Amino acid sequence: MKGTVGELGEFGLIRELTSRLTTTPAVRLGPGDDAAVVSAPDRRVVASTDILLEGRHFRRDWSTAYDVGRKAAAQNLADIAAMGAVPTALLLGLVVPAELPVTWAGELMDGIRDECQVAGAAVVGGDVVRGETITVSITALGDLRNHEPVTRSGAQPGDVVAVTGWLGWSAAGYAVLSRGFRSPRAFVEAHRRPEPPYHAGPAAAGLGATAMTDVSDGLVADLGHIAEASKVRIDLRSGLIDIPSQMSDIGQAVGVDPLQWVLTGGEDHAIVATFPPDVKLPARWKVIGEVLNPSALPQVTVDGAPWTSKGGWDHFGGIEDAP
Repeated sequence: MKGTVGELGEFGLIRELTSRLTTTPAVRLGPGDDAAVVSAPDRRVVASTDILLEGRHFRRDWSTAYDVGRKAAAQNLADIAAMGAVPTALLLGLVVPAELPVTWAGELMDGIRDECQVAGAAVVGGDVVRGETITVSITALGDLRNHEPVTRSGAQPGDVVAVTGWLGWSAAGYAVLSRGFRSPRAFVEAHRRPEPPYHAGPAAAGLGATAMTDVSDGLVADLGHIAEASKVRIDLRSGLIDIPSQMSDIGQAVGVDPLQWVLTGGEDHAIVATFPPDVKLPARWKVIGEVLNPSALPQVTVDGAPWTSKGGWDHFGGIEDAP
């Protein structure tokens, strides 16, 4: 559809966006009323919210609107999966300038819709507001399906630490893009459009995971939340962590140890969890460390030593060599 969102108007934009949506059996009442109605068979609803701000979380010269939509949905739906729940629904809050092309907003919604379909969820409502900077706010909902939520506080000494999904790919892609290149394409696409292993969260809950999170701020940082909440030490073994040859090539080209990206790069939304040592893990899970009694303060170590290199994401502390 041609024109700008200002020319189309608020209600015209809402009609344009909602016309692109699909639904799922969990949605009892979708967009169009004062609120949506989503079934909750478990009688508990898992909820998470996040915000993407243009210039801080995405750039329109690096990512298409469709990419931004996929990324916005993925980072929220991954949080649901990381609790051991199945994503069911998503709500969108969208702030856009009046001069934004309608096509950009439409492609954004296409990306959000398609990522929801990958996870088995649906967009059920939201709001649009005029503003100076594009802001995408997502609230995701999920269903535990009679499992207990897998929190950050259950890791026990003796547990193994295992991960499924990509590690460091988004950070490597960010390094490529920030130097004006667009290849290797796989890493650039990993930054633009992460692919969380949604199925792995509920599956890990079924396997008896004791603690779990998605890798959004960096492996060391996110495992640090588990270590703190569980009052344990987590030791990672660098030799057990796979580093693809192409990532090593990128690191050599830009002068960065790729292990830095793997340990501190965020936005891959891999799932990392702790499991009792006798659990037989499927092949998709890779054991990368163990849970130990804390020697002093709860912390994450790498090969037995504190990780002292900078990295990881802190919205108020700034960014350290990570996207």
